[in-house]
Amino acid sequence: MKNLKLKAARAAKDLSQEELAKRCDVSRQTISAIEKGDYNPTIKLCIAICKVLDKTLDELFWE
Repeated sequence: MKNLKLKAARAAKDLSQEELAKRCDVSRQTISAIEKGDYNPTIKLCIAICKVLDKTLDELFWE
């Protein structure tokens, strides 16, 4: 399932996939795969993404 909430939150912060990836210490391809729904990130990565985007886990990853 695509993660449109993550994509929208990233866009709202005016961050590219590359920039978000750098801030979370992962590859751009990892961020792309999460947004496409092709990769299920670890909780550690979910938390890192949430911190960068100023969002909660509920806001970005939970239904």
